[in-house]
Amino acid sequence: MKFRGSCHCKAIRFEVDCPEAIEVEDCNCSICSKTGFLHLIVPKSRFRLLSGQDKLQTYQFNTGVAKHTFCQVCGIKPFYIPRSNPDGIDINVRCLDEKPASITVVKFDGQNWEDHAHKIAHKSKET
Repeated sequence: MKFRGSCHCKAIRFEVDCPEAIEVEDCNCSICSKTGFLHLIVPKSRFRLLSGQDKLQTYQFNTGVAKHTFCQVCGIKPFYIPRSNPDGIDINVRCLDEKPASITVVKFDGQNWEDHAHKIAHKSKET
């Protein structure tokens, strides 16, 4: 299925291919708990930026591997490149215009990221 999404002001628009039934992570790390990000990690080939490349800003911290992108107009973070899956894209399910029919939310202990990152590393691989 193809789902479209955007930031709040719609300056950044994207689409992602994913099933009607998805599993997403609710991470308790410092940045995710503050932004309320619900993680749908997919291979880069399943993501397309439709508009707004010029409105994207990037924030990096700690190891600098993760590329936290957000809209410079409204400040919303609709997707980013995660440290756990630098070969993929992590979409905030809350930024999809229409949601998949079934969403299972799984708790992810990002406060202890090094101990748990291996549990989601497979999500950006082509199947």
